[in-house]
Amino acid sequence: MKGISLTTSVYVVLAVIALLIGVLCGYLLRKYLAEARIASAEEAARRIIEEAQKEADAKKREAILEAKEEIHQMRTDAERENRERRNEIQRQERRLLQKEEALDRKLEGLEKKEENLYKKEQELAHRSSQLDELLKKHVAELERISGLTTEEARTILLNNVREEIKRETALIIKEEEARAKEEADKRAREIVTLAIQKGAADIVAETTVSVVPLPNDEMKGRIIGREGRNIRTLETLTGVDLIIDDTPEAVILSSFDPIRRETARIALEKLIADGRIHPARIEEMVEKAQKEIEQKIREEGEEAAFEVGVHNIHPELIKLLGRLKFRTSYGQNVLKHSLEVAYLAGAMASELGANAQLAKRAGLLHDIGKAVDHEIEGPHVTIGADLARKYRENPEVIHCILAHHGDQEPETVEAVLIQAADAISAARPGARRETLEAYLKRLDKLEEIADSFEGVEKSFAIQAGREVRILVKPEVIDDIQAAHLSREIVKKIEDSLEYPGQIKVTVIRETRYVDYAK
Repeated sequence: MKGISLTTSVYVVLAVIALLIGVLCGYLLRKYLAEARIASAEEAARRIIEEAQKEADAKKREAILEAKEEIHQMRTDAERENRERRNEIQRQERRLLQKEEALDRKLEGLEKKEENLYKKEQELAHRSSQLDELLKKHVAELERISGLTTEEARTILLNNVREEIKRETALIIKEEEARAKEEADKRAREIVTLAIQKGAADIVAETTVSVVPLPNDEMKGRIIGREGRNIRTLETLTGVDLIIDDTPEAVILSSFDPIRRETARIALEKLIADGRIHPARIEEMVEKAQKEIEQKIREEGEEAAFEVGVHNIHPELIKLLGRLKFRTSYGQNVLKHSLEVAYLAGAMASELGANAQLAKRAGLLHDIGKAVDHEIEGPHVTIGADLARKYRENPEVIHCILAHHGDQEPETVEAVLIQAADAISAARPGARRETLEAYLKRLDKLEEIADSFEGVEKSFAIQAGREVRILVKPEVIDDIQAAHLSREIVKKIEDSLEYPGQIKVTVIRETRYVDYAK
């Protein structure tokens, strides 16, 4: 047993020694490997440093070369600029020398002219003294021959000169009046043209029908409803005729009242989009459409006032302005017409130094009576003035409304400008529309009226019916009668015809005398 314990102890000691030797060997191996890595890293770092140094040197050389090139280029540019400046300075010096030489030449010429003028003055003074002596001799001789004294002759001469001056003065006054009239016409045309150029408004042509598109033709049956109850309800509530014919995927709304027609269109479009079409739903949608139209009318009126730059208009007048969006006159939208009149009147007032703001305000409100002329009896001029007076509008604006169609004589510049702007907007080509049949009838009626007067040889309606030219028989109508005839024809046209704008009447009288030399 004792021998076995000793052997075990030896093994343990040997194991411990082996472990120590292994640990020592591992430590030495790790140390060797670490030193090897450090050496390798140092070698790599040295190579990196050398490469970086080489790259830095290369970049330094490149930078130096680039700097030298840039310095060379700058030096070249500076030298070129200096050459150009020297050349420019030389050119300026040459021009200055040339100018100095030219001035010297002019100065010499002026000195020569001055010498010549002095000589001529001396000659004129000598001749004047000679003429005075001759005049005295002639006067004495004339007094001797005529038997009149100088005072008597002067009196006769002054009377003759006075009569001659009167005649020449009358001619000059007549020429100046003609020139002033021509200048005034020219200036008026310039002002009107400028105003038209500045105030270009859109023209919207309205009709009496609206077309509502349908998603399919089956929708027509749903709109008609059982035994036509839906279409009757819609027509009763809106006051609009629904025309459902063979037109594919469309329903036509017919009414002379644009507001009702627009209400029906909005309600029908809402019903089509909703899909539920029955009397109760139709009533609900019509009510919503009416509220939308009222809101749209107010917005249109506010937008029109803002666009023109007119403020502090009564809310009720704003609503009436919005209603003009759905009102037409000879096919011309009345709200667009009012905006155009406001632009034109304001521009002309600015050119003439008048109150442009007042002209704009009166131009915007001049046709306000047309918003309710189908509800209130009387002409739209009187209705508009009453409305403006009711809502405490400016008295000058009320006067412009009353005077814009000649119902009252214009007393202010602004009232005259409203008349002119209204005529321009209504009479210019394309602003108003009429049917071909009515247009041809108006032309025939114009010529018929002109031909009905005695002494008229032939008449021609031209310029789209805005002018009629009448040829008269010169042996029957003289110049005075021709002027009277033009007034009579104008009066008869005003009494017999309705027309937008104005019609120019020109009476032409011509006499020709022809003979032949044989």
